[in-house]
Amino acid sequence: MEEKPLTGFRVLDFTWVRAGPWAARWMATLGAEVIKVEWPDPRLAMNGRYGGADGGPMASRPPGVPPGPNSSGHFSDNNAGKDSVTINVRSAAGFDAVKRLIAMSDVLIENYSSQVMESWGLGYDELVKIKPDIIYVSMAGLGHTGRNHDYQTMGNIVQALSGLTHSSGLPDVEPAGWGWSYMDDTGGMYGAMSVLTALYHRRSTGQGQYVDLSQVAAGMTLLGPAFLDLDVNGRGSRREGYPAGNRAAWPGAPLVNNYRGQTVAPHNTYRTAGGGDNDWCVIACFSDEEWRALVQVMGSPEWAHEQRFATFAGRLEHQIDLDRNIEAWTQEQDKYAVMDRCQAAGVRAAPVQTNEDRVDNDPQLKARNAYVPAPHAVLGTFPLQNAPFTFSETPAVTDRAGPLVGEHNIAILNGKLGFSIEDIRAGYADGTFWPASVPIEPYLVAALDAHSAQGTSGHDSAGHESTVRS
Repeated sequence: MEEKPLTGFRVLDFTWVRAGPWAARWMATLGAEVIKVEWPDPRLAMNGRYGGADGGPMASRPPGVPPGPNSSGHFSDNNAGKDSVTINVRSAAGFDAVKRLIAMSDVLIENYSSQVMESWGLGYDELVKIKPDIIYVSMAGLGHTGRNHDYQTMGNIVQALSGLTHSSGLPDVEPAGWGWSYMDDTGGMYGAMSVLTALYHRRSTGQGQYVDLSQVAAGMTLLGPAFLDLDVNGRGSRREGYPAGNRAAWPGAPLVNNYRGQTVAPHNTYRTAGGGDNDWCVIACFSDEEWRALVQVMGSPEWAHEQRFATFAGRLEHQIDLDRNIEAWTQEQDKYAVMDRCQAAGVRAAPVQTNEDRVDNDPQLKARNAYVPAPHAVLGTFPLQNAPFTFSETPAVTDRAGPLVGEHNIAILNGKLGFSIEDIRAGYADGTFWPASVPIEPYLVAALDAHSAQGTSGHDSAGHESTVRS
């Protein structure tokens, strides 16, 4: 089997919520051994292990799956390809175990607020005493330096502070913000790039380093056109009366009927067959030639040959009637059929898609294996996001679901750190490797019993070796 790009590297994952796990997830996809250090206390709900309610478009727990620490499809996707070990960093034995893992790892990544790792005695100054060439990546919302570094943030706060929220919304109302947690995914990708850059530097120089990532600053990099517009043209990214709806309108252009910009017509989202909330297709004609092609696709109806639609200016002025007539055609057809017919004629068109459409029905994404099914002991076979890139020489695929909590405790605690099976059993009881207030997962006890029955008490001495690829 071909090696993946990061085969041979080990990453310690001290992340939670979305941005940090997303960064470490791509390290696993690229072939690194990613060990997620967890503490399965339900009060730490933001670790994302407990899936949302059954049903509904935002559910992360499939119907019929009981709630629990392994019930979240979102967590499984966010942590695909990782190993899980449960360690109480605040206990003496747990802290020692973590330090020994650090000594044999290449990267430590975390996205807590700036005080957390220091409070555990695991700030960068302490890490380099354990592993001089360690790469430490922090991903706090405002970074670990500066006057406001100790502010705590979530995705919506990061978006607002970066300026992204200000650039969104409808006319004459307050900014609405971008849906869901846009900066978690974007910040996660910046985190992954930071790890790769630091690994490249270490391979060239032998030096590890501290990467202090600010997700707010990462968000600001997405506002280049807005900054340029303000600097060159003296206008902000939001203007009073900015056009609503789906018609094209270049900010600052003369307005027709108070809200239509002189750029493209037709340009709208048109209802298609089915009549559901997401049964729509976008169509845009940027030239007279494209308009004439659309007329042919629609069967050259009589209304389309009216003089008022013959020129761009006419179509722009009469967009209400234009859109009404086009929609009379589109609403009789499936949205994908509209897209295919338009695109075949050189007319720009695309369907509005639900999550289900994207995962199950999109032919382009299917062709690129954008979503891959992976078996999971609790969730069943569940789709995972594959890498959005392919390499011709080194594979980079998502091929394993996220781990069960503590799934790799024996492999890591026994195989790498040398704890005996009875040491681990005692650690479950005394709060070192499992919270005393939380019923232990049966599969963890069964794994211990199976190893005891086999007489397995030793460990793999190779686990003490640090990774050799640097």
